[in-house]
Amino acid sequence: MSYNLQTLRGDIFGGVTAAVVGLPVALAFGVASGLGPIAGLYGAIAVGFFAAVFGGTKSQISGPTGPMAVAMAVVVATHADNLAQAFTIVIMAGLIQLLLGAIRVGRFIAYTPYSVISGFMSGVGVIIILVQTLPFVGAPVAEGGPVGTVRAWLDVRHDIDYSALAIAAVTLAVGVAWPGRLRKYLPPTLAALLAGTLLSVLWLSDTPLIGEVPTGLPDLQLPDVSFGALAAAVQPALIIALLGSIDSLLTSLVADSMTRTRHNPNRELIGQGIGNMAAGFIGGMPGAGATLGTVVNLRAGGRTPVSGVLRAAILLALVLGLGRFVEAIPHAALAGILMKVGWDIIDWRFITRIHRVQREHLLVMVITMGLTVFLDLVTAVAIGLIAAGMASARQFERLEMDSVVSTPLLDQSFLAGSDDADSFAARVGLVSLRGSFSVASANKLINTISVDIRDHEVVILDFSDTVYMDDSAALVVEQMIDTAIAEDTKCIVLGLGGRPAITLQALNVLRRVPADRFVATLDDAQATARRLLED
Repeated sequence: MSYNLQTLRGDIFGGVTAAVVGLPVALAFGVASGLGPIAGLYGAIAVGFFAAVFGGTKSQISGPTGPMAVAMAVVVATHADNLAQAFTIVIMAGLIQLLLGAIRVGRFIAYTPYSVISGFMSGVGVIIILVQTLPFVGAPVAEGGPVGTVRAWLDVRHDIDYSALAIAAVTLAVGVAWPGRLRKYLPPTLAALLAGTLLSVLWLSDTPLIGEVPTGLPDLQLPDVSFGALAAAVQPALIIALLGSIDSLLTSLVADSMTRTRHNPNRELIGQGIGNMAAGFIGGMPGAGATLGTVVNLRAGGRTPVSGVLRAAILLALVLGLGRFVEAIPHAALAGILMKVGWDIIDWRFITRIHRVQREHLLVMVITMGLTVFLDLVTAVAIGLIAAGMASARQFERLEMDSVVSTPLLDQSFLAGSDDADSFAARVGLVSLRGSFSVASANKLINTISVDIRDHEVVILDFSDTVYMDDSAALVVEQMIDTAIAEDTKCIVLGLGGRPAITLQALNVLRRVPADRFVATLDDAQATARRLLED
């Protein structure tokens, strides 16, 4: 695509709009992460700039996101004794992302089942909503995540700050009901932030505020490189790296669908990794591809990395002189904004179709969502992937078993013109393995076919239409042959070639089948069967 004045104009509009939308969200996520509002802005600047310059999605906007805020809150609460350890984890997470991109594993993220993604994203939305219920009524965020928040409800129900509740409710109402015709002039999130802040400044001034926020260029945060700190950082860093990678590449797919282009997943991981490393060194929270910012950027006309760079530059300029304005923002206003963000993160498109979803996929979604909310994010994704794999295996089992044809070879082509047809009746079986076979159908395959093998004196194993066979299925073929030999049934191998032949020969599965029983055509198989029966 040639870069011209029209493209530049679109990038400028996209970058400015994304900066305006991203400002309150970055502040809110910074507070939600436990690192403070300025950490959210530093993260938006560092990740946004470096992911735009080095990433693989031209129009993507990166910065703090819901999943990363939730993950970082867990890190701050349970894995870091001080800020140096917290930012060491952020730097290590960026390094892991960079390595994932360098070894080219980015494309595999696209194979994550949608039921897992849906459950994970909906769980993150529920976490954000639950955790923000306390600031919504003027109480501090409780320790222990969603479970700790639910336990704290009983303690705050008689101590509600109605001023904070009014501010949060107005902020949420403005964010939800902001007229569409005004959105091109003032984004809903910024309008909501202004409404809640003005309400606090002009009337309800006795609510908890963000307070003093440092301004100017950030200080360099040196990582804790002691062996104990690095060893303890591996697990949480891996969590943040995986979440950031999934979050970013899913947003890249959204950008692809809107621009009809294709992103480079491995390069995108490298860009995100560099951005998160930079965020850790300057005291910023980790980030990822932000779906909201990316969509806003695209709708405003942004099409190249220039829009992402411009957004980061605008936020940096704001940080250098923004502190005194940000101090007056009440926590309740940010809670109202995050309530709306959490609601939007929940996958309502999937949930509204829940009555039409296959039972296996619904179970995977519910398991992933429940574990995300009540356990932890990585365990939820891991178990969700396992459950999705088991559900897919059942589907594959049915498909693969439908491709198996096992019948007696009693047609006229075999015994035409023979006076002794009755003597050969039901003595030869044909087992046709068509299509692909994997571990999904391995167990059922041996149980089904073994019965047919025992009922015949000669069995023809037809591989003419076999496309693929993994190691598990290959070893099942060996079990078939062993069963046939144990039952004194002769085996004939028909039409073996291509990748199935490579797999079977590599495992030496067919070593007990004599060489003269490997044939190329059905006529040859019939002739060989007749010879074996006559002998």
